[in-house]
Amino acid sequence: MITEGAYAVEPWSVRETELNLDVLAQSESVFALSNGHVGWRGNLDEGEPHGLPGAYLNGVHEVHPLPYAEAGYGYPESGQTVINVTNGKVLRLLVDDEPFDLRYGRLVSHERVLDLRRGVLERTCEWTSPAGSTVRVRSTRLVSLTQRAVAAVAYEVEAVGSRSRVVIQSELVANESLPEPNGDPRAARALKSPLEPEEDITAGRRLRLVHRTRRSGLRVAVAADHVVSGPERTTTASESNVDVARLTVTSVLEPGETLRVEKLVAHGWSAARSRPAMSDQVEAALAAAGHSGWQGLLDEQRDYLDDFWARADVEVDGDEEIQQAVRFALFHVLQAGARAEQRAIPAKGLTGSGYDGHAFWDTETFVLPLLTYTSPDAVAEALRWRQNTLPAARERAAQLGLRGAAFPWRTIEGSEGSAYWPAGTAAFHVNADIADAVKRYVVATGDTDFERDTGVELLVETARLWRSLGHHDPHGTFHIDGVTGPDEYSAIADDNTYTNLMARANLLAAADAAERHPKEAARLGVDDEESAAWRDAAEAVNVPYNDELRVHEQHAGFTRHQRWDFAATRPDQYPLLLHFPYFDLYRKQVVKQADLVLAMYTCPEHFDDEQVARNFAYYEPLTVRDSSLSACVQAVIAAQAGHLRLAYEYTAEAALMDLHDLEQNTRDGLHIASLAGTWMALVAGFGGLRDEGGTLSFKPRLPEKFSRLAFSLQFRDRRLHVEITPGKAAYRLLSGPPLTIHHHGAPLTVDGDGPVVRDVPSLPARPTPEQPPHRAPHVR
Repeated sequence: MITEGAYAVEPWSVRETELNLDVLAQSESVFALSNGHVGWRGNLDEGEPHGLPGAYLNGVHEVHPLPYAEAGYGYPESGQTVINVTNGKVLRLLVDDEPFDLRYGRLVSHERVLDLRRGVLERTCEWTSPAGSTVRVRSTRLVSLTQRAVAAVAYEVEAVGSRSRVVIQSELVANESLPEPNGDPRAARALKSPLEPEEDITAGRRLRLVHRTRRSGLRVAVAADHVVSGPERTTTASESNVDVARLTVTSVLEPGETLRVEKLVAHGWSAARSRPAMSDQVEAALAAAGHSGWQGLLDEQRDYLDDFWARADVEVDGDEEIQQAVRFALFHVLQAGARAEQRAIPAKGLTGSGYDGHAFWDTETFVLPLLTYTSPDAVAEALRWRQNTLPAARERAAQLGLRGAAFPWRTIEGSEGSAYWPAGTAAFHVNADIADAVKRYVVATGDTDFERDTGVELLVETARLWRSLGHHDPHGTFHIDGVTGPDEYSAIADDNTYTNLMARANLLAAADAAERHPKEAARLGVDDEESAAWRDAAEAVNVPYNDELRVHEQHAGFTRHQRWDFAATRPDQYPLLLHFPYFDLYRKQVVKQADLVLAMYTCPEHFDDEQVARNFAYYEPLTVRDSSLSACVQAVIAAQAGHLRLAYEYTAEAALMDLHDLEQNTRDGLHIASLAGTWMALVAGFGGLRDEGGTLSFKPRLPEKFSRLAFSLQFRDRRLHVEITPGKAAYRLLSGPPLTIHHHGAPLTVDGDGPVVRDVPSLPARPTPEQPPHRAPHVR
């Protein structure tokens, strides 16, 4: 795992058996807890030592000027960065007047366990102070999946071997010192002590702090209450100042005696509510948590996760590491979106401050497919957030001289946060990615109310952008020029195939939705002429193809470009963007991440099996995977093309992105899209899942290493279980009315009477394509 030998491979947990301060920041990301609204990094309970302190509320950010050497019309003026809000997880410990600090004294043992079934982080350690006093510390931490505003910690200290005077300081801490967020000094200044104090209150064992961000004007309230149990001579006292509220618990422990503090923490934020209203809000949340009590919160968490795992678990026989990794992935993706509730799902979730806490197209293309078939309510909420940001997207489109909405490349609150327009503004495909997520959700759930109230507006405004951005040439062909597709090493290109095909689907989906909901369409000003123009553009969209090579082009003219000189590129020169100018990358055949290959997954109806095989063979030697988003997509198409060993290796890369810290940046937070891509690689890759016009289709095949793969899906009020073994696939309907699906192109109907078993056809033999030098996936 992150450190050789320190992590155990177990099916339902991530266990760290010793503490290594050199990778403390990485482990803080791995052990982060969240519910999509509140996020706590896996910092040690005592607050220090730490890699990166982190307590986050989804949407709470500060703004700062964006850096430009030369300003230009349409450049975004302000950036947004997630901030570390008031930290409620701190419980400092003093033993006979010496701080419990693992950098001093002797650490006898230390173990942390992320329990994926119970949704808690548990820690046990034994420590001897420099003066010789020994204590045993146990803690359990959770961020509630049932009570959106609540997180909690149970912290217990036991005296070992001798009598000890013990002091626990339970704190709320605002404006903690943090590493500078990036190289821009203006951003660093803006984010230094971003919280201005408004209220600090203590009352008995209750603490409360209220702050407001300096520039974005967001009010943040955090409150805590405590249950203390210990020997009769235990005492408590509380105090507060503008940035710290503290409960001090003091006791004298005889050997074997324990002091226990149960801490409930409530969070809230608003751009509009008053200070008294915010104080009342967090006090009410504390009251609800107190009514449940610590054990009640644990029970609620387990019940919630039992239900989730029953509908979402993926079982892998034959590779214990991937089995652990896919459950780790499912758990963290659930945490990222479970209670986001009309807020974004950031690229790092709420596990760290990487990418400034921004959400990208990753959400709709990688994260929402998983959630659509496992936790669809979270998908509806994520798309309602996009709808809430439509005013900013419409304004951005108007600024660019376009109709409809231009959704941002990266954002927290809806406005564009990218200062580099070729990879930001020009990446218009985010519009089609959102539309694709709307279409997928409605098909999978049959939620016509959502389509009417949210989906139609999103589809119409995204379609309007494509019709105004593109144009018909004299022959009637529809082109979309000067855009950046998923591959950020090819910018400002004409007719990017992924963008064009996704735009086509967007235009048709908008026209269809307008027909189904004429009242809503009329309210948005859609008439028959506009709808017909969408269909005309969709049917005439250009899909670049090289007849000589018999492959689809990533964009018009891509296969004419000079190939990158891979032989002259050293292993230490990857990722290329850190060692070569974009000007050089943009003019060459080199691919940062799957682009045309991604189009074959998202728009499968446009590619037959032979085209998939030829396209994959052509682009594989050009793709350097300088993005964590690539391996999972390459796994899916490698499996479809019959390269099962290669698909297995790519699956492992996606699955272990953070547990092995493959990108060397797990310290900044987890790669939520790559985690979701683990599910994609297994279910869409080896399971062959596709949605073909509202019918689920499967083309399952297992790699040699797997002896069994099983997973469940939710679809149209049904729960379907799929089990794949060598040469066989079994489909069982666990609940709901009969369902017709396709198995390798043949229809079959499943009902509640038992599994339907089918043979898996053999694969055609094809040579395995090579990767660029030094960029092949690790051979397992």
